Amino acid sequence: MSELTQAQVENVLKEITDPNLEKDLVSANEVRSVDIDGDKVSIAIVLGYPAATWFDGLTQEIKDKVGALAGVGGVEVAISTEIGSHAVQKNLKPIKGIKNIIAVASGKGGVGKSTTAVNLALALASEGATVGVLDADIYGPSVPRMLGISGQPESEDGKSLQPMRNHGVQAMSIGFLVEEDTAMIWRGPMVTQALEQLLNDTQWDNLDYLVIDLPPGTGDVQLTLAQRIPVSGAVIVTTPQDIATLDAVKGLKMFEKVEVPVLGIIENMSIHICSECGHEEHIFGEGGGRRMAENHETEFLGALPLEKHIREQADGGKPTVVSEPDSRPAEIYREIARKTAARLAAQGRDYSAKFPKIVIQNN
Repeated sequence: MSELTQAQVENVLKEITDPNLEKDLVSANEVRSVDIDGDKVSIAIVLGYPAATWFDGLTQEIKDKVGALAGVGGVEVAISTEIGSHAVQKNLKPIKGIKNIIAVASGKGGVGKSTTAVNLALALASEGATVGVLDADIYGPSVPRMLGISGQPESEDGKSLQPMRNHGVQAMSIGFLVEEDTAMIWRGPMVTQALEQLLNDTQWDNLDYLVIDLPPGTGDVQLTLAQRIPVSGAVIVTTPQDIATLDAVKGLKMFEKVEVPVLGIIENMSIHICSECGHEEHIFGEGGGRRMAENHETEFLGALPLEKHIREQADGGKPTVVSEPDSRPAEIYREIARKTAARLAAQGRDYSAKFPKIVIQNN
C-alpha cells in the first residue's frame, strides 16, 4: 500500500471551493496546515473573514472528500477566522480600536439603505465578528430605533463616549444625543464635524468591522466624509429600477474618485412576495443591481425581497437577522455579509501598525 502524502490531500482540497471568494481552499491560501500521522489526517483551515454558520458545512465536505482517499482512516478538521486590518485611502490612517470600516451608501433615499446596513452589521456579528454601527445620517438618524436602543451614551472621562450596545453590536448615532423629533438644521461643515467627532470620540471596543450608514446621495457631505474617514471598502445599496441604479452609479463613481474600493452591490426590494398567496412579482423591475455590477466590474453581493416583515422588524427594534434568524431573508443577509467580508479579506492588508516609527533627532 502506497503511503499517503500531503500533496494528495492538498489536491483534494483544491477541489473544494470557497463560495464567498470563488476560489478553491488552496488558491485562497486558507489551508494553514496538513499533518499526516499514519492513516490520520489533521487539517487546519484559517479564513480571513467571519463565516461561523458555514463552518459545519465546510468541515463535513472536507471530511467526506479527504476521507475518501485511499489509506485515510480518520480526518480531523479545525476551522478558525483571523480578521486582519485592510488598507484605507493613502492619506489616512486607521482609527484605534477599529480594524476595518465598511461604508454603506446609496445614490438616493428610499432604497432601504439603513435597514440593510443594520442587518449587515448584525449578520457579520452572527458570523463571529466584533461589529459596530455608526449612524452617519445626521438629518434622519434611524439606527437607535432599528437597534432598539434608547437613552444617552456614558462618558467615563468627560471627553469620549462609550458606544451603546444591543443585539451583540456596538452603536453610535446623533440620535442618542438629541430628542427623536428634533430637526437638525445644520449646514454641511457642521454635519461633517459632528460625524468626525462621533467616530473619533467613541471608545470603540476592538472592532473587526465598523459599518457606517452614510446619508443618502452623493453631495458635499458624502464626498467630504469619504475623503476624511479611513474606509476599507464600500457597499452600494440600490433597488432594481433603472432610475435607482443610475443614482447608485453616482455613489460608486464617488468612491472610485476617493480611492475607496467598492466591495459590491446589494439589490434591495428585488422581488415582492405576496403574504396572502405567495405570488412573486418584480414590482421595481428585474436585475438592475446585477446589470450594474456587471457593467462596472464589481461583485453582485445579493438580492433581498420586498417583504413587510423586514420593515416591521426594523421599526420594532429587532431587525430580521435577530428576530427571525432562520428565515430566508436572514439567510440572505448572512450570505451578503460573508461575501462582503470575503471581498475585503482579498484586498491589501494594512501593515502600518507593524512598522516602527522613525524619529530623526538633531543632536
